[in-house]
Amino acid sequence: MNFTAFIEFLNSLYIEEVERASRVNNQERIARMVFTGDFNDDVENFGQESNRRQAMRTARCVKILGKGVVKVVHRCDQAKENNTLDLSDCQLMQMPDAVYHLMRNTPLVTCNLSSNVIAKIPPKFPLSFSLITELDLSNNRISALPQEMVNCSQLEIINISSNSFVILPHVLLDIPSLAKINAGKNFIADVDVEAVVSCGNIEQLNLEGNPLNPTTHQQLQDIQSIRITLSPRQREEWEDLSI
Repeated sequence: MNFTAFIEFLNSLYIEEVERASRVNNQERIARMVFTGDFNDDVENFGQESNRRQAMRTARCVKILGKGVVKVVHRCDQAKENNTLDLSDCQLMQMPDAVYHLMRNTPLVTCNLSSNVIAKIPPKFPLSFSLITELDLSNNRISALPQEMVNCSQLEIINISSNSFVILPHVLLDIPSLAKINAGKNFIADVDVEAVVSCGNIEQLNLEGNPLNPTTHQQLQDIQSIRITLSPRQREEWEDLSI
């Protein structure tokens, strides 16, 4: 892995301790800028101590980030043996380009990106891993999927639960092999029920924990051809005719 790839790898990681250290460093730099004038000696001493602390924090952050990179690389090495890429809980903000390079000759069957802080799935992902049959994107910050997901022509199971979707991604209904969708615990209020039924291949659809509107909730409940999981709908106050 060259230096450029390594830096891109680091930029793909989110480490809370590194974020905190960066904020503290910025606060100390601002303090040195503000407190000038008659406090030169004190500021100089503060600056020296601040620089020492910053150096220690930087060294620790580099060590932590390095461990994060090693963790991902090890997971990629394991995937070369079992065709299963498990990058869950790796503090990823995005899929590093280095992963695509490492996996270029591996026909992945399953991919797990759950429990990260990923906000976007780029078109490069489904184009690079078009042979996967199972994909877990749960517990991230994703709100949309690229249209290129249709290239995953063998995808059978997808988990997009606990993300930021406000609609059920229509592209999922365009994947003829897809049988099971877990979209629970998002912010989905409306679903194209007719499209869900007419796609013909969906066997299970989990929408529990979503704020579905009353009409959509009832329409989904009436479907018999698909096993749909819904949370019990809470009646609004205005719907209580006893008031």
